[in-house]
Amino acid sequence: MSSKHVYSTTNLTDVQLKEQGNNLFSARKYDDAINCYSKCIIKNPNNATYFTNRALCHLKLKRWELSCQDCRRALDIDPNMLKAHFFLGQCLMEMELYDEAIKHLQRAFDLSKEQKQNFGDDITSQLRLARKKRWNVLEEKRICQEIELQSYINRLIKEDMENRLAKLKLDDSTSEDQLKEKQQEIEQECDDHIKELNNIFAKVDERRRKREVPDYLCGKISFEILTDPVITPSGITYERKDIEEHLQRVGHFDPVTRVKLTQDQLIPNFTMKEVVDAFIAENEWSLDY
Repeated sequence: MSSKHVYSTTNLTDVQLKEQGNNLFSARKYDDAINCYSKCIIKNPNNATYFTNRALCHLKLKRWELSCQDCRRALDIDPNMLKAHFFLGQCLMEMELYDEAIKHLQRAFDLSKEQKQNFGDDITSQLRLARKKRWNVLEEKRICQEIELQSYINRLIKEDMENRLAKLKLDDSTSEDQLKEKQQEIEQECDDHIKELNNIFAKVDERRRKREVPDYLCGKISFEILTDPVITPSGITYERKDIEEHLQRVGHFDPVTRVKLTQDQLIPNFTMKEVVDAFIAENEWSLDY
């Protein structure tokens, strides 16, 4: 870097440095942009935007922990800073801290409604992804627990067989032929129990593989399974209470298509209701999704 360039940056105000950082960010020169935003922070450490700008650069470079640090510092200054919650949620998801990620992404979504800011599907898609990843982690945990249980019961069956065989050998009143016959009976009984047990767990495993709620069965605002679905003239289905709240608090437009929308245009989606009810009837676990 030339001495002329160093001189020019040291004499810039924090606002001018921010603009320079923004230009570098647009050019995808993230490290150079970080340098500018760091100088902004030195000149004005109470501006939360400088921290979120630097956090986004770290996010682009996949420096999750550094991005988290900047987001948290921004939230110390402004607890309602939407971008800080949004970026922090994304980093936490990459770090597999799903519960906290969902908390911040949900807060970002709520703030976008309160502040009437349009982020399209950016926040909602990240929130859906975080929830799915958390669900997958819980599913993997359940699978491990079931495998442990299956192994434990198999071991108990075999131990029982060995104990019965040991007692049988101590019985002096049993002839050699009778001993051999009873040994075979006990071993066969053990094999039958193990096969039956493994068949039960195989059926559980088969059902578990289908344990995923399709996106189209979930509301586009709350991300929960639809219970009272309504459809808009644009053909988008929402949960009634969620879309009504949106119309009252945010504005009279469809959140997805941005087309003008009023409450009297909402039509019950009976077909979707039937599809959801049928899915829940066959997949009771989905109530915990």
